[in-house]
Amino acid sequence: MHTLIIAEKPSVALRIATALGNGEQKRKANGKISYYEIDKGDDVLYVAPAVGHLYTIKQVGYKRGYPVLDVEWAPSYSASKSSAFTKQYLDVILKVAKECDYFINACDYDIEGTVIGTNIIKEATKQPVEKLRQYAKRMKYSTTTTKDLVDSYNNMSELDLENFYAGEARHMLDWIWGINLSRALTQALGSIGGGKYLSIGRVQGPTLAILSKREKEISDFKPEPFWRIAASIKGIEFINSRGDMKDKAVADKALEESMRNKESAIIDGISAKEDPRWPYPPFDLTSLQLEASRVFRLDPSLTLAIAQKLYERSYISYPRTSSQKLPYSLGLPGIIKALSENKEYTAIANELISKNRIKPLEGKKTDEAHPAIFPTGITPKDLSKQEYELYDLIARRFLSCFAEPASVARVKINASIGNEKYSTSGAKITKRAWLDYYKYANIEEKEVPNFTEGERDAADSIVMHSLETKPPKRFTKAGIIAELEKKGLGTKATRANIVDTLFKRGYVDGASLTVTSFGMSIYESLLKNCPMIVDEKTTRELERDMEEISEKKKSEAEVLEHGKKMLLAALELFDKNMHQVSSELKSSFMEASILGKCPKCGVGNLIIRHSRIGKQFVACDEYPKCTNTYPLVQKAKIVPTGRICEYCKTPIVKVIRRGMKPFEMDLDPNCPNRPIAFKTKSDYKEESNNKAVAEGQPAESKGAQEEAKSVIAIKDKEKAKAKPAKRAVKKGKAKKTAKKTDAEKVAKAKKAKRKEKNE
Repeated sequence: MHTLIIAEKPSVALRIATALGNGEQKRKANGKISYYEIDKGDDVLYVAPAVGHLYTIKQVGYKRGYPVLDVEWAPSYSASKSSAFTKQYLDVILKVAKECDYFINACDYDIEGTVIGTNIIKEATKQPVEKLRQYAKRMKYSTTTTKDLVDSYNNMSELDLENFYAGEARHMLDWIWGINLSRALTQALGSIGGGKYLSIGRVQGPTLAILSKREKEISDFKPEPFWRIAASIKGIEFINSRGDMKDKAVADKALEESMRNKESAIIDGISAKEDPRWPYPPFDLTSLQLEASRVFRLDPSLTLAIAQKLYERSYISYPRTSSQKLPYSLGLPGIIKALSENKEYTAIANELISKNRIKPLEGKKTDEAHPAIFPTGITPKDLSKQEYELYDLIARRFLSCFAEPASVARVKINASIGNEKYSTSGAKITKRAWLDYYKYANIEEKEVPNFTEGERDAADSIVMHSLETKPPKRFTKAGIIAELEKKGLGTKATRANIVDTLFKRGYVDGASLTVTSFGMSIYESLLKNCPMIVDEKTTRELERDMEEISEKKKSEAEVLEHGKKMLLAALELFDKNMHQVSSELKSSFMEASILGKCPKCGVGNLIIRHSRIGKQFVACDEYPKCTNTYPLVQKAKIVPTGRICEYCKTPIVKVIRRGMKPFEMDLDPNCPNRPIAFKTKSDYKEESNNKAVAEGQPAESKGAQEEAKSVIAIKDKEKAKAKPAKRAVKKGKAKKTAKKTDAEKVAKAKKAKRKEKNE
């Protein structure tokens, strides 16, 4: 029997082949794509990789408007130019599949991996999904170690079709909601957007709503004054037990009483206790993203990407998990023993082994598919700085779960100054235990001197602090991801991407997520005119529906029908209020596009405009009365600074481009103060020619030399980068032409031989 095993990534395909073939697999190639053959006597196994989703959702037929409700699966390369590279992987799988009569889905054991593998098997067998269990099995593993992969192969289960149906419903509903709502929103902005694409979706809408509500809380916040009295006794700050006093008269009276008795403070109560401080639970994905953000300032998307690489190299377990459980069946003693062979963790692991501490402290969260994130015990090699840091975070967190609790001695000291009561507290770690294992823990200590109950001291000072209440803090990226999980919105694998999309669309900005004026206008307009789009209850209802597909409580068709009806209701309400939405978005978009006053007419505002082909430029909004325009850097975000160039009197803007350092520039290309990197070639040529003439040299030669030395060479370098690709294309075409010519020559030679024989 010939069996095809489908892996989600090329690196995992190699690990599966190596594990199942005991290192004796044969590497084969179709073009540049490798796959593997394993001889099992009467059976032959092939292991071929996907590269994520080889099939994607697209609409049936062609329609530019909305609503679009009919969708189908199609090869990813046919639906998007950016996915063109997936074609060669799909071609290999389908080619090998022709020789096979059985299939194994060995993609990641989650809904996404189930959808990826099942779609491939469905296409390879040309069978409906409900019949695939006759032709295929499922491998389930949480690490890519040899042991886990072999165990997974030897203990395969039926295809998890319920997960496929739930995943398919999620893909279809996310696509349908996203494309229809985004088209409607883009249409509302209309031509004034200059081709700007707006997006909103089933989870993106509620996410924007959460951030916008917090933004409004901050902007609407009105600080309230309060007073706090502090007394210093033996250099230690004691706080008045009245706490934060909102009544100034009460605070003044307390201060007066305290000052009157300043010389006779009495220590009238001391209480001390020893509290255990338990280790943190092992990481699930969200807590890993939060901790990596706190400790290393890592972006949550980058944290997931690094964790995925560590998983594929067998250094950690599967990272897309919601679990904080470490079952004994994972072979926990063996993992600790393996970690002891890594010099970074030798002392920690050996201490656990010597004390026979093999039962971890676990958290409450569970995941049916995978345990918490843990190190496999394999010593990592050739890690980048960020990869090492994240691995160390995971390894130390894992080991600390087995350690004894730390102890913290806490003391509270009460004092009386006249009739006013004061107190202070201190904390000291008396037993470090797991804190020595997990160096990233943050427990504050506060030393207090020895006081004796009944002791009398003079207060060093008594101060009344005048303070104000503070607004709530903005979410960080990791923080909003945790909030989405708490509210049951999105999935562990998609939440980071949803937040990234809000950035790409210009709805939010900054490390502490600030909703832009345009993002706020979208939220407010949708809240007023079509609240379903930003209501988290709508999304949560659909999330529950999809979970019930996995639990066999609802059918996929039933959930899809319900989701489409909800969408149509939202679109109907949106269309009813389209004029109002359009007016509000256009007004906000225009405001966001204003860079400053027009220096030519002095009346109009300079705003960002877009040509019919999508090029951005600056123009006066008093057109046609004022025809003043300026060019702009393309494919860049232009942010007003509020400053004016002292030379040309045009606004100074910040230019932000992906992968490049932001810079500031004024709008006038002829301004002598403009950054040299963004003068045109003609500017450089004219300047260098003028200089050459002034120096008595031929203009062209001197100009050419100066131009070659100028910063415009940066642009030439960018073009040079593209030349190898063009040469490769030409070379490829030349090879194809040569092959074609050679083939024609061979054909002619054969034809001539046949002619000779016939004669």
